[in-house]
Amino acid sequence: MSQTFPNTRFAVRHEQHFNNRVVSCFSERHASVQAMLQAALSLSPDSEAFVCDDLRVTYRELGERAATVAANLRHRGVQPGDRVMLVLRNGPEFMYGLFGALWLGAIAVPVNAREQSPGLGYIMADCTPAVLVTEPDLLARVRNSEAGKQQQNVFVSGDLADAEHGAEAFQDLLDSATDSRPLAQPAEEDTAVILYTSGTTGRPKGAMQTHLNICHTVVLWHNCLELEEGERTILAVPGSHVTGLMAMVFSMVNMKGCTILMREFEPGRFNELAAKERMTSTVLVPAMYKLCLMRANFDQLDLSAWRVGVYGGAPMPESTILEFGERLPHLKLMNAYGATETCTMVTAIPPEQQLARLDSIGLVAPTAKILVMDDQGREVATGETGELWISGPVVIPGYWQDPERTAENFVAGYWRSGDIGAIDAEGYVRIFDRKKDMVIRGGYNIYTIEVENAITYHAAVTECAVIGQEDPVLGEKLHAFVFTTDEALTAEDIRDYCRERLADYKIPDFVTLSYEPLPRNANGKLVKRELRDTETRG
Repeated sequence: MSQTFPNTRFAVRHEQHFNNRVVSCFSERHASVQAMLQAALSLSPDSEAFVCDDLRVTYRELGERAATVAANLRHRGVQPGDRVMLVLRNGPEFMYGLFGALWLGAIAVPVNAREQSPGLGYIMADCTPAVLVTEPDLLARVRNSEAGKQQQNVFVSGDLADAEHGAEAFQDLLDSATDSRPLAQPAEEDTAVILYTSGTTGRPKGAMQTHLNICHTVVLWHNCLELEEGERTILAVPGSHVTGLMAMVFSMVNMKGCTILMREFEPGRFNELAAKERMTSTVLVPAMYKLCLMRANFDQLDLSAWRVGVYGGAPMPESTILEFGERLPHLKLMNAYGATETCTMVTAIPPEQQLARLDSIGLVAPTAKILVMDDQGREVATGETGELWISGPVVIPGYWQDPERTAENFVAGYWRSGDIGAIDAEGYVRIFDRKKDMVIRGGYNIYTIEVENAITYHAAVTECAVIGQEDPVLGEKLHAFVFTTDEALTAEDIRDYCRERLADYKIPDFVTLSYEPLPRNANGKLVKRELRDTETRG
Protein backbone atom coordinates (compact mmCIF):
# COMPACT_ATOMS: atom_id res chain seq x y z
CA MET A 1 0.00 0.00 0.00
CA SER A 2 1.46 3.35 -1.04
CA GLN A 3 2.20 5.94 1.64
CA THR A 4 0.58 9.31 1.01
CA PHE A 5 2.14 12.75 1.09
CA PRO A 6 2.74 13.83 4.70
CA ASN A 7 0.98 16.60 6.62
CA THR A 8 -2.52 16.17 5.25
CA ARG A 9 -4.25 19.12 6.88
CA PHE A 10 -7.80 18.62 5.61
CA ALA A 11 -10.40 16.07 6.70
CA VAL A 12 -11.44 13.45 4.13
CA ARG A 13 -14.38 11.08 3.71
CA HIS A 14 -15.57 8.58 1.12
CA GLU A 15 -18.22 9.74 -1.35
CA GLN A 16 -19.94 8.34 -4.43
CA HIS A 17 -19.48 10.33 -7.63
CA PHE A 18 -19.82 9.91 -11.40
CA ASN A 19 -22.36 7.11 -10.99
CA ASN A 20 -20.21 4.20 -9.85
CA ARG A 21 -17.08 5.69 -8.30
CA VAL A 22 -16.42 5.75 -4.56
CA VAL A 23 -13.53 8.11 -3.87
CA SER A 24 -11.87 9.78 -0.91
CA CYS A 25 -12.93 13.45 -0.90
CA PHE A 26 -12.09 16.54 1.12
CA SER A 27 -15.00 17.17 3.46
CA GLU A 28 -14.69 20.94 3.14
CA ARG A 29 -14.41 22.38 -0.36
CA HIS A 30 -16.15 24.85 -2.63
CA ALA A 31 -19.18 23.57 -4.53
CA SER A 32 -18.06 25.12 -7.83
CA VAL A 33 -15.49 27.41 -9.40
CA GLN A 34 -18.14 30.13 -9.35
CA ALA A 35 -18.53 29.66 -5.57
CA MET A 36 -14.73 29.85 -5.23
CA LEU A 37 -14.70 33.23 -6.99
CA GLN A 38 -17.67 34.42 -4.91
CA ALA A 39 -15.74 33.57 -1.74
CA ALA A 40 -12.75 35.62 -2.90
CA LEU A 41 -15.10 38.49 -3.78
CA SER A 42 -16.70 38.36 -0.35
CA LEU A 43 -13.55 37.94 1.75
CA SER A 44 -10.91 39.87 -0.24
CA PRO A 45 -12.68 42.25 -2.66
CA ASP A 46 -9.83 44.76 -2.77
CA SER A 47 -6.99 42.23 -3.10
CA GLU A 48 -5.28 41.92 -6.47
CA ALA A 49 -6.70 39.05 -8.51
CA PHE A 50 -4.27 39.44 -11.40
CA VAL A 51 -1.62 41.72 -12.83
CA CYS A 52 -0.74 42.04 -16.51
CA ASP A 53 1.82 44.60 -17.62
CA ASP A 54 0.60 47.88 -16.05
CA LEU A 55 -2.93 46.61 -15.41
CA ARG A 56 -3.87 45.65 -11.84
CA VAL A 57 -7.30 44.09 -11.28
CA THR A 58 -8.89 43.44 -7.89
CA TYR A 59 -11.28 40.61 -7.10
CA ARG A 60 -14.12 43.13 -6.99
CA GLU A 61 -13.24 44.24 -10.53
CA LEU A 62 -12.74 40.68 -11.79
CA GLY A 63 -16.12 39.68 -10.37
CA GLU A 64 -17.86 42.65 -11.94
CA ARG A 65 -16.33 41.99 -15.35
CA ALA A 66 -16.97 38.25 -15.18
CA ALA A 67 -20.64 38.95 -14.36
CA THR A 68 -20.87 41.46 -17.21
CA VAL A 69 -19.34 39.02 -19.72
CA ALA A 70 -21.72 36.31 -18.47
CA ALA A 71 -24.77 38.55 -18.82
CA ASN A 72 -23.75 39.69 -22.31
CA LEU A 73 -23.17 36.10 -23.39
CA ARG A 74 -26.58 35.12 -22.06
CA HIS A 75 -28.13 38.08 -23.88
CA ARG A 76 -26.66 36.57 -27.07
CA GLY A 77 -28.30 33.24 -26.37
CA VAL A 78 -25.48 31.35 -24.63
CA GLN A 79 -26.86 28.90 -22.06
CA PRO A 80 -25.35 26.95 -19.15
CA GLY A 81 -23.53 23.95 -20.59
CA ASP A 82 -22.71 25.69 -23.88
CA ARG A 83 -19.03 25.84 -24.79
CA VAL A 84 -17.03 29.07 -24.85
CA MET A 85 -13.74 28.48 -26.70
CA LEU A 86 -10.81 30.74 -25.77
CA VAL A 87 -7.89 30.84 -28.23
CA LEU A 88 -5.91 33.43 -26.31
CA ARG A 89 -2.48 34.12 -24.94
CA ASN A 90 -2.05 34.98 -21.27
CA GLY A 91 -3.76 38.33 -20.78
CA PRO A 92 -6.78 40.15 -19.29
CA GLU A 93 -9.17 38.84 -21.97
CA PHE A 94 -8.28 35.28 -20.99
CA MET A 95 -9.21 35.96 -17.37
CA TYR A 96 -12.42 37.80 -18.21
CA GLY A 97 -13.49 35.23 -20.80
CA LEU A 98 -12.68 32.28 -18.54
CA PHE A 99 -14.48 33.53 -15.45
CA GLY A 100 -17.31 35.06 -17.48
CA ALA A 101 -18.05 31.68 -19.05
CA LEU A 102 -17.91 29.94 -15.67
CA TRP A 103 -20.09 32.61 -14.02
CA LEU A 104 -22.75 31.86 -16.61
CA GLY A 105 -22.48 28.11 -16.01
CA ALA A 106 -21.07 27.58 -19.49
CA ILE A 107 -18.09 25.32 -20.21
CA ALA A 108 -14.78 27.09 -20.87
CA VAL A 109 -12.58 25.54 -23.57
CA PRO A 110 -9.12 27.17 -23.35
CA VAL A 111 -6.90 26.33 -26.33
CA ASN A 112 -3.22 27.17 -26.70
CA ALA A 113 -2.61 30.13 -28.99
CA ARG A 114 0.19 28.14 -30.67
CA GLU A 115 -2.29 25.60 -31.99
CA GLN A 116 -2.46 25.57 -35.80
CA SER A 117 -5.48 25.55 -38.12
CA PRO A 118 -5.97 21.74 -38.36
CA GLY A 119 -5.97 21.38 -34.58
CA LEU A 120 -8.22 24.39 -34.08
CA GLY A 121 -10.63 23.07 -36.69
CA TYR A 122 -10.74 19.64 -35.06
CA ILE A 123 -11.44 21.11 -31.62
CA MET A 124 -14.15 23.43 -32.93
CA ALA A 125 -15.86 20.59 -34.77
CA ASP A 126 -15.64 18.41 -31.68
CA CYS A 127 -16.88 20.79 -28.97
CA THR A 128 -19.11 23.01 -31.22
CA PRO A 129 -18.60 26.24 -29.28
CA ALA A 130 -21.43 28.73 -29.01
CA VAL A 131 -18.81 31.50 -28.75
CA LEU A 132 -15.17 31.78 -29.76
CA VAL A 133 -12.81 34.43 -28.37
CA THR A 134 -9.44 35.00 -30.01
CA GLU A 135 -6.88 37.65 -30.98
CA PRO A 136 -6.57 39.62 -34.23
CA ASP A 137 -3.42 37.86 -35.43
CA LEU A 138 -4.92 34.44 -34.67
CA LEU A 139 -8.26 34.97 -36.39
CA ALA A 140 -7.04 33.92 -39.85
CA ARG A 141 -5.70 30.70 -38.35
CA VAL A 142 -9.07 30.08 -36.71
CA ARG A 143 -10.95 30.74 -39.94
CA ASN A 144 -8.64 28.56 -42.04
CA SER A 145 -10.68 25.41 -41.40
CA GLU A 146 -14.18 24.33 -42.33
CA ALA A 147 -15.39 24.55 -38.74
CA GLY A 148 -13.73 27.95 -38.35
CA LYS A 149 -15.40 29.33 -41.45
CA GLN A 150 -18.79 28.31 -40.08
CA GLN A 151 -18.20 29.52 -36.53
CA GLN A 152 -20.65 32.19 -35.41
CA ASN A 153 -20.28 34.57 -32.43
CA VAL A 154 -16.57 35.30 -32.80
CA PHE A 155 -15.09 37.97 -30.52
CA VAL A 156 -11.64 39.45 -31.02
CA SER A 157 -9.55 41.14 -28.35
CA GLY A 158 -7.68 44.35 -29.04
CA ASP A 159 -7.73 46.09 -32.41
CA LEU A 160 -10.38 44.96 -34.88
CA ALA A 161 -8.82 46.90 -37.77
CA ASP A 162 -7.31 43.79 -39.34
CA ALA A 163 -10.14 41.42 -38.39
CA GLU A 164 -12.45 40.15 -41.07
CA HIS A 165 -16.10 41.10 -41.26
CA GLY A 166 -18.32 39.15 -38.92
CA ALA A 167 -16.14 39.28 -35.81
CA GLU A 168 -17.10 41.50 -32.90
CA ALA A 169 -14.87 43.30 -30.44
CA PHE A 170 -14.37 41.48 -27.14
CA GLN A 171 -14.86 44.88 -25.54
CA ASP A 172 -18.55 44.55 -26.45
CA LEU A 173 -18.81 41.78 -23.87
CA LEU A 174 -17.36 44.10 -21.21
CA ASP A 175 -19.81 46.94 -21.86
CA SER A 176 -22.77 47.49 -19.54
CA ALA A 177 -25.03 44.47 -19.59
CA THR A 178 -28.81 44.55 -19.51
CA ASP A 179 -28.87 41.77 -16.91
CA SER A 180 -26.13 41.24 -14.35
CA ARG A 181 -28.05 39.20 -11.76
CA PRO A 182 -26.18 36.33 -10.09
CA LEU A 183 -26.57 33.26 -12.27
CA ALA A 184 -27.50 29.74 -11.16
CA GLN A 185 -24.81 27.68 -9.46
CA PRO A 186 -23.72 24.60 -11.43
CA ALA A 187 -23.74 21.15 -9.85
CA GLU A 188 -20.45 19.68 -8.61
CA GLU A 189 -20.33 17.03 -11.31
CA ASP A 190 -21.10 19.45 -14.14
CA THR A 191 -18.25 20.02 -16.57
CA ALA A 192 -16.53 23.38 -15.97
CA VAL A 193 -13.62 23.16 -18.41
CA ILE A 194 -12.71 21.04 -21.41
CA LEU A 195 -8.96 20.82 -22.03
CA TYR A 196 -7.81 19.01 -25.13
CA THR A 197 -4.91 16.63 -24.70
CA SER A 198 -1.84 17.19 -26.84
CA GLY A 199 -2.58 14.43 -29.31
CA THR A 200 1.02 13.18 -29.46
CA THR A 201 -0.30 9.61 -29.75
CA GLY A 202 -3.41 10.33 -31.83
CA ARG A 203 -6.16 12.88 -32.28
CA PRO A 204 -6.73 15.18 -29.27
CA LYS A 205 -9.21 14.14 -26.59
CA GLY A 206 -11.42 16.63 -24.77
CA ALA A 207 -10.84 16.04 -21.05
CA MET A 208 -14.02 17.02 -19.15
CA GLN A 209 -12.86 18.69 -15.95
CA THR A 210 -15.73 19.09 -13.53
CA HIS A 211 -16.28 21.55 -10.70
CA LEU A 212 -15.71 18.62 -8.32
CA ASN A 213 -12.34 17.90 -9.95
CA ILE A 214 -11.22 21.53 -9.85
CA CYS A 215 -12.39 22.25 -6.30
CA HIS A 216 -10.38 19.25 -5.07
CA THR A 217 -7.41 20.29 -7.18
CA VAL A 218 -7.03 23.64 -5.42
CA VAL A 219 -7.23 22.01 -1.98
CA LEU A 220 -4.46 19.59 -3.01
CA TRP A 221 -2.22 22.49 -4.03
CA HIS A 222 -3.08 24.31 -0.80
CA ASN A 223 -2.17 21.22 1.22
CA CYS A 224 0.94 19.90 -0.52
CA LEU A 225 2.59 23.26 -1.17
CA GLU A 226 1.51 24.76 2.16
CA LEU A 227 0.13 27.77 0.30
CA GLU A 228 -0.84 30.86 2.25
CA GLU A 229 -3.61 33.43 1.93
CA GLY A 230 -2.58 36.16 -0.50
CA GLU A 231 -0.13 33.93 -2.41
CA ARG A 232 1.44 35.50 -5.51
CA THR A 233 2.44 33.47 -8.58
CA ILE A 234 3.77 34.20 -12.05
CA LEU A 235 1.92 32.46 -14.86
CA ALA A 236 4.75 31.96 -17.35
CA VAL A 237 3.30 28.80 -18.91
CA PRO A 238 0.11 29.04 -20.98
CA GLY A 239 -3.07 29.55 -18.98
CA SER A 240 -4.70 27.19 -21.46
CA HIS A 241 -2.59 24.30 -20.14
CA VAL A 242 -3.67 22.18 -17.17
CA THR A 243 -0.67 23.32 -15.12
CA GLY A 244 -1.22 27.03 -15.61
CA LEU A 245 -4.99 26.87 -15.27
CA MET A 246 -5.30 24.56 -12.27
CA ALA A 247 -2.06 25.03 -10.33
CA MET A 248 -1.94 28.79 -10.69
CA VAL A 249 -5.07 30.57 -11.94
CA PHE A 250 -7.65 28.55 -9.97
CA SER A 251 -5.35 27.92 -7.01
CA MET A 252 -4.73 31.65 -6.62
CA VAL A 253 -8.48 32.32 -6.55
CA ASN A 254 -8.82 29.69 -3.82
CA MET A 255 -6.06 31.43 -1.82
CA LYS A 256 -7.40 34.95 -2.58
CA GLY A 257 -4.01 35.39 -4.20
CA CYS A 258 -2.68 37.12 -7.29
CA THR A 259 -1.72 35.71 -10.70
CA ILE A 260 0.93 37.77 -12.50
CA LEU A 261 0.47 37.11 -16.21
CA MET A 262 3.46 36.82 -18.55
CA ARG A 263 2.43 36.87 -22.19
CA GLU A 264 5.48 34.73 -23.02
CA PHE A 265 8.35 33.37 -20.97
CA GLU A 266 11.68 35.20 -21.07
CA PRO A 267 13.96 34.25 -18.16
CA GLY A 268 15.49 37.67 -17.54
CA ARG A 269 12.06 39.30 -17.49
CA PHE A 270 10.72 36.48 -15.31
CA ASN A 271 13.41 37.13 -12.71
CA GLU A 272 12.65 40.86 -12.75
CA LEU A 273 8.91 40.26 -12.35
CA ALA A 274 9.48 37.77 -9.54
CA ALA A 275 11.44 40.40 -7.62
CA LYS A 276 9.17 43.34 -8.42
CA GLU A 277 5.89 41.53 -7.68
CA ARG A 278 7.21 39.61 -4.65
CA MET A 279 6.34 36.24 -6.20
CA THR A 280 5.92 33.53 -3.56
CA SER A 281 5.38 30.38 -5.63
CA THR A 282 5.27 29.16 -9.22
CA VAL A 283 5.33 26.11 -11.47
CA LEU A 284 7.90 25.80 -14.28
CA VAL A 285 9.51 23.01 -16.27
CA PRO A 286 13.13 22.19 -15.29
CA ALA A 287 14.59 23.84 -18.39
CA MET A 288 12.95 27.13 -17.39
CA TYR A 289 14.52 26.99 -13.93
CA LYS A 290 17.92 26.44 -15.47
CA LEU A 291 17.46 29.35 -17.87
CA CYS A 292 16.52 31.63 -14.96
CA LEU A 293 19.77 30.72 -13.20
CA MET A 294 21.77 31.42 -16.36
CA ARG A 295 20.52 35.03 -16.67
CA ALA A 296 23.03 37.60 -15.48
CA ASN A 297 20.38 39.42 -13.44
CA PHE A 298 19.57 36.49 -11.14
CA ASP A 299 22.00 37.48 -8.38
CA GLN A 300 21.17 41.17 -8.68
CA LEU A 301 17.51 40.84 -7.67
CA ASP A 302 15.70 40.37 -4.38
CA LEU A 303 13.96 37.00 -4.67
CA SER A 304 13.55 36.47 -0.93
CA ALA A 305 9.73 36.17 -1.20
CA TRP A 306 9.99 33.08 -3.44
CA ARG A 307 9.20 30.15 -1.11
CA VAL A 308 8.03 27.30 -3.35
CA GLY A 309 9.06 26.19 -6.84
CA VAL A 310 7.23 23.23 -8.37
CA TYR A 311 8.37 21.39 -11.48
CA GLY A 312 7.31 18.37 -13.48
CA GLY A 313 7.35 16.79 -16.90
CA ALA A 314 11.10 16.08 -16.72
CA PRO A 315 13.73 15.47 -14.03
CA MET A 316 15.49 18.38 -12.37
CA PRO A 317 19.27 17.97 -12.68
CA GLU A 318 21.04 17.67 -9.36
CA SER A 319 23.29 20.55 -10.37
CA THR A 320 20.28 22.84 -10.78
CA ILE A 321 18.85 21.87 -7.38
CA LEU A 322 22.23 22.44 -5.71
CA GLU A 323 22.68 25.82 -7.39
CA PHE A 324 19.24 26.96 -6.27
CA GLY A 325 20.14 25.75 -2.76
CA GLU A 326 23.22 27.97 -2.80
CA ARG A 327 21.55 31.05 -4.27
CA LEU A 328 18.09 30.79 -2.70
CA PRO A 329 18.50 28.56 0.38
CA HIS A 330 14.98 29.38 1.58
CA LEU A 331 13.36 28.09 -1.65
CA LYS A 332 11.64 24.69 -1.52
CA LEU A 333 11.82 22.85 -4.85
CA MET A 334 9.24 20.12 -5.36
CA ASN A 335 8.78 17.55 -8.11
CA ALA A 336 5.11 16.82 -8.88
CA TYR A 337 3.36 14.51 -11.31
CA GLY A 338 -0.06 14.78 -12.89
CA ALA A 339 -1.87 14.96 -16.22
CA THR A 340 -4.78 16.63 -17.96
CA GLU A 341 -6.91 13.62 -16.99
CA THR A 342 -6.06 14.13 -13.30
CA CYS A 343 -6.44 17.93 -13.37
CA THR A 344 -3.52 18.30 -10.99
CA MET A 345 -0.67 16.59 -9.20
CA VAL A 346 -1.35 13.12 -7.89
CA THR A 347 2.15 12.69 -6.48
CA ALA A 348 4.59 15.15 -4.94
CA ILE A 349 7.95 14.75 -3.29
CA PRO A 350 8.58 16.35 0.11
CA PRO A 351 11.21 19.08 -0.42
CA GLU A 352 13.52 17.58 2.20
CA GLN A 353 13.64 14.35 0.12
CA GLN A 354 14.35 16.08 -3.18
CA LEU A 355 18.09 15.40 -3.44
CA ALA A 356 17.93 11.98 -1.83
CA ARG A 357 15.30 10.75 -4.31
CA LEU A 358 16.08 12.42 -7.61
CA ASP A 359 14.63 9.47 -9.53
CA SER A 360 11.23 9.68 -7.81
CA ILE A 361 8.11 11.72 -8.52
CA GLY A 362 7.21 11.49 -4.85
CA LEU A 363 4.48 10.12 -2.62
CA VAL A 364 0.82 9.76 -3.53
CA ALA A 365 -1.13 12.97 -2.85
CA PRO A 366 -4.02 12.99 -0.35
CA THR A 367 -7.32 11.58 -1.73
CA ALA A 368 -5.51 10.03 -4.72
CA LYS A 369 -4.80 6.34 -5.16
CA ILE A 370 -2.30 4.72 -7.53
CA LEU A 371 -2.12 1.05 -8.48
CA VAL A 372 0.70 -0.54 -10.50
CA MET A 373 -0.92 -3.03 -12.90
CA ASP A 374 0.31 -5.59 -15.40
CA ASP A 375 -1.05 -6.05 -18.93
CA GLN A 376 -3.71 -8.46 -17.65
CA GLY A 377 -5.08 -5.90 -15.21
CA ARG A 378 -3.53 -7.43 -12.10
CA GLU A 379 -1.71 -5.48 -9.41
CA VAL A 380 2.00 -6.27 -9.28
CA ALA A 381 4.11 -6.76 -6.16
CA THR A 382 5.74 -3.83 -4.37
CA GLY A 383 8.71 -2.55 -6.35
CA GLU A 384 7.74 -4.33 -9.56
CA THR A 385 7.07 -2.49 -12.80
CA GLY A 386 3.70 -1.93 -14.44
CA GLU A 387 1.27 0.69 -15.71
CA LEU A 388 0.11 3.34 -13.25
CA TRP A 389 -3.67 3.36 -12.75
CA ILE A 390 -4.92 6.45 -10.90
CA SER A 391 -8.16 7.22 -9.07
CA GLY A 392 -9.49 9.99 -6.87
CA PRO A 393 -11.79 13.02 -6.96
CA VAL A 394 -9.42 14.85 -9.32
CA VAL A 395 -9.70 12.17 -12.03
CA ILE A 396 -12.03 13.31 -14.78
CA PRO A 397 -15.17 11.32 -15.67
CA GLY A 398 -14.08 10.92 -19.31
CA TYR A 399 -13.65 12.54 -22.71
CA TRP A 400 -16.11 14.87 -24.37
CA GLN A 401 -18.54 12.94 -26.61
CA ASP A 402 -16.08 10.05 -26.90
CA PRO A 403 -17.48 6.99 -25.09
CA GLU A 404 -15.15 4.60 -26.94
CA ARG A 405 -11.92 6.20 -25.78
CA THR A 406 -13.44 6.87 -22.36
CA ALA A 407 -14.14 3.15 -21.95
CA GLU A 408 -10.63 2.33 -23.20
CA ASN A 409 -8.85 4.68 -20.80
CA PHE A 410 -11.02 4.55 -17.67
CA VAL A 411 -11.69 1.33 -15.74
CA ALA A 412 -13.91 1.29 -12.62
CA GLY A 413 -12.98 4.87 -11.78
CA TYR A 414 -9.26 4.44 -12.50
CA TRP A 415 -7.53 6.30 -15.33
CA ARG A 416 -5.01 4.14 -17.16
CA SER A 417 -2.14 6.62 -17.44
CA GLY A 418 0.00 4.79 -20.00
CA ASP A 419 3.00 5.56 -17.77
CA ILE A 420 5.22 2.66 -16.74
CA GLY A 421 6.46 2.86 -13.18
CA ALA A 422 6.77 1.29 -9.75
CA ILE A 423 6.09 2.06 -6.09
CA ASP A 424 8.72 1.06 -3.54
CA ALA A 425 8.17 -0.19 0.01
CA GLU A 426 8.31 3.35 1.38
CA GLY A 427 5.59 4.55 -1.00
CA TYR A 428 7.79 6.52 -3.40
CA VAL A 429 6.62 6.41 -7.01
CA ARG A 430 8.96 6.20 -9.98
CA ILE A 431 8.16 6.53 -13.66
CA PHE A 432 10.33 4.73 -16.16
CA ASP A 433 8.61 5.60 -19.43
CA ARG A 434 5.47 5.98 -21.43
CA LYS A 435 4.06 2.57 -22.31
CA LYS A 436 4.66 3.28 -26.01
CA ASP A 437 8.11 4.82 -25.55
CA MET A 438 9.98 1.67 -24.59
CA VAL A 439 12.85 0.69 -26.90
CA ILE A 440 13.79 -2.97 -27.33
CA ARG A 441 17.49 -3.17 -28.19
CA GLY A 442 18.85 -6.64 -28.78
CA GLY A 443 16.15 -8.15 -26.59
CA TYR A 444 16.67 -5.68 -23.73
CA ASN A 445 13.80 -3.41 -22.70
CA ILE A 446 15.06 0.16 -22.33
CA TYR A 447 12.84 2.85 -20.84
CA THR A 448 13.92 5.99 -22.68
CA ILE A 449 13.08 8.24 -19.73
CA GLU A 450 15.86 6.56 -17.72
CA VAL A 451 18.39 7.51 -20.39
CA GLU A 452 16.90 11.00 -20.69
CA ASN A 453 17.14 11.48 -16.93
CA ALA A 454 20.81 10.45 -16.92
CA ILE A 455 21.71 12.82 -19.75
CA THR A 456 19.73 15.73 -18.31
CA TYR A 457 21.85 15.68 -15.16
CA HIS A 458 24.84 16.82 -17.26
CA ALA A 459 25.54 20.45 -16.37
CA ALA A 460 25.77 21.50 -20.04
CA VAL A 461 22.46 19.92 -21.07
CA THR A 462 19.25 21.96 -21.02
CA GLU A 463 16.93 19.19 -22.23
CA CYS A 464 17.05 15.95 -24.18
CA ALA A 465 14.84 13.31 -25.78
CA VAL A 466 15.67 9.71 -26.65
CA ILE A 467 13.98 7.65 -29.37
CA GLY A 468 14.41 4.25 -30.90
CA GLN A 469 15.99 3.99 -34.35
CA GLU A 470 15.35 0.86 -36.42
CA ASP A 471 18.32 -1.48 -36.80
CA PRO A 472 18.43 -4.67 -38.91
CA VAL A 473 20.54 -6.54 -36.33
CA LEU A 474 19.46 -5.30 -32.89
CA GLY A 475 15.91 -4.36 -33.83
CA GLU A 476 16.35 -0.86 -32.44
CA LYS A 477 19.19 1.40 -31.38
CA LEU A 478 19.08 4.47 -29.15
CA HIS A 479 19.24 7.97 -30.60
CA ALA A 480 19.58 10.89 -28.17
CA PHE A 481 18.73 14.47 -29.17
CA VAL A 482 20.36 17.01 -26.84
CA PHE A 483 19.68 20.74 -26.54
CA THR A 484 22.71 22.59 -25.22
CA THR A 485 24.11 26.13 -25.25
CA ASP A 486 27.68 24.87 -24.72
CA GLU A 487 29.38 24.69 -28.11
CA ALA A 488 32.31 22.81 -26.57
CA LEU A 489 30.08 19.83 -25.71
CA THR A 490 30.49 16.83 -28.01
CA ALA A 491 28.46 13.74 -28.72
CA GLU A 492 31.21 11.60 -27.23
CA ASP A 493 31.06 13.67 -24.02
CA ILE A 494 27.42 12.61 -23.69
CA ARG A 495 28.22 8.97 -24.35
CA ASP A 496 31.10 9.03 -21.82
CA TYR A 497 28.76 10.62 -19.25
CA CYS A 498 26.24 7.84 -19.84
CA ARG A 499 28.88 5.13 -19.50
CA GLU A 500 29.44 6.22 -15.90
CA ARG A 501 25.74 5.98 -15.06
CA LEU A 502 24.02 3.38 -17.24
CA ALA A 503 24.33 -0.23 -18.30
CA ASP A 504 26.27 -0.60 -21.53
CA TYR A 505 23.19 -1.51 -23.60
CA LYS A 506 21.52 1.76 -22.52
CA ILE A 507 24.27 4.03 -23.86
CA PRO A 508 22.97 6.00 -26.89
CA ASP A 509 24.26 4.69 -30.18
CA PHE A 510 23.69 8.08 -31.79
CA VAL A 511 23.75 11.58 -30.30
CA THR A 512 22.51 14.68 -32.11
CA LEU A 513 23.43 18.01 -30.52
CA SER A 514 21.15 20.99 -31.06
CA TYR A 515 21.66 24.62 -30.17
CA GLU A 516 17.93 25.28 -30.52
CA PRO A 517 15.17 23.98 -28.19
CA LEU A 518 13.74 20.59 -29.10
CA PRO A 519 10.35 20.56 -30.90
CA ARG A 520 7.29 20.92 -28.69
CA ASN A 521 3.60 20.94 -29.42
CA ALA A 522 1.16 23.73 -28.51
CA ASN A 523 0.90 22.38 -24.95
CA GLY A 524 4.67 22.44 -24.47
CA LYS A 525 5.26 18.69 -24.62
CA LEU A 526 8.23 17.29 -26.51
CA VAL A 527 7.12 15.88 -29.85
CA LYS A 528 9.20 12.78 -30.46
CA ARG A 529 7.38 12.18 -33.73
CA GLU A 530 9.21 15.16 -35.25
CA LEU A 531 12.52 13.82 -34.00
CA ARG A 532 11.75 10.47 -35.62
CA ASP A 533 10.97 12.30 -38.86
CA THR A 534 14.29 14.11 -38.61
CA GLU A 535 16.11 10.84 -38.04
CA THR A 536 14.35 9.27 -41.05
CA ARG A 537 15.24 12.18 -43.31
CA GLY A 538 18.82 12.09 -42.09
